[in-house]
Amino acid sequence: MSWNPVLDPDVPIGDAVDGIETVIVPRARDLGGFEVRRALPAPRRQMVGPFIFFDQMGPAEFLPTKGMDVRPHPHIGLATISYLYRGRMHHRDSLGTDSWIEPGAVNWMVAGHGITHSERTDDDTQIDPMPFFGIQTWVALPEENEDDPAYFEHQPKEALPFFEGEGKEVRLILGNAYGERAPVKVASEMFYADAVLQPGASIPLPDDHEDRGVYVVEGEVSVAGDRFEAGRMMVFRPGDSISLKAGDQGARLMLLGGATLNGSRHIWWNFVASSKDKIDAAKEAWRAGDWAHGRFSLPVGDDTEFIPLPER
Repeated sequence: MSWNPVLDPDVPIGDAVDGIETVIVPRARDLGGFEVRRALPAPRRQMVGPFIFFDQMGPAEFLPTKGMDVRPHPHIGLATISYLYRGRMHHRDSLGTDSWIEPGAVNWMVAGHGITHSERTDDDTQIDPMPFFGIQTWVALPEENEDDPAYFEHQPKEALPFFEGEGKEVRLILGNAYGERAPVKVASEMFYADAVLQPGASIPLPDDHEDRGVYVVEGEVSVAGDRFEAGRMMVFRPGDSISLKAGDQGARLMLLGGATLNGSRHIWWNFVASSKDKIDAAKEAWRAGDWAHGRFSLPVGDDTEFIPLPER
């Protein structure tokens, strides 16, 4: 039996409870004209399926030579995906990857035992203001995969399953849902999808996953008569049949979830692990800064600076 606090035998299920288990209002941070709203982890929910971190980036407009400028930093025990609606972002990592992420495409970086990367909007050809809007997510790895070698995969927008009809468009980013499977290699069962609904259109949530959530990116949706505006994440109880209906302005949603892991995870800075010892070892390796022979190296082509280990 996988670990899921929702399935505790002391918690009523079925008709005794409402279908929505938790509503999360993200915390907002201003990064200097660039707002980030964090939905996961939250006080009442560390994860939805394996999804342990969920940030809305923007919307914003970057002036030429100004924008996202995240210096090289490390990760362990997770996989990252940045999914953009508008704009573009430059990814470099210690595997030698040099890749741009653009709207609708997937950059899937599996940290495993350790990887270092940077995220910048440093295109010298950008002479006009650039709109920027997207979601950054971390997926916690199963315990048996936490120390796997790092891995990177890019899939263009055209490679992802896409289906439309009855006023909705759905692009499957990760995992399996609605009878389709995304091409990205994942370590556990999950689903992650971008859904655009026309006014009044409805979409059911996949019913073959243990844990399921929805984040309202734009517009408004109703669930069983309750309305939820942009910037809300709803987490639903397992097994319930759930359908969401867009409001008068339509809606854009991120659908996410999957199988729960075998336990909670420790999170410290950019590290995720099933034990504190793994976190402590990663801290010491980054603090040592032995880029030539140590656990971490700096991204190829972006190795002149890095984010120091926080003193906390």
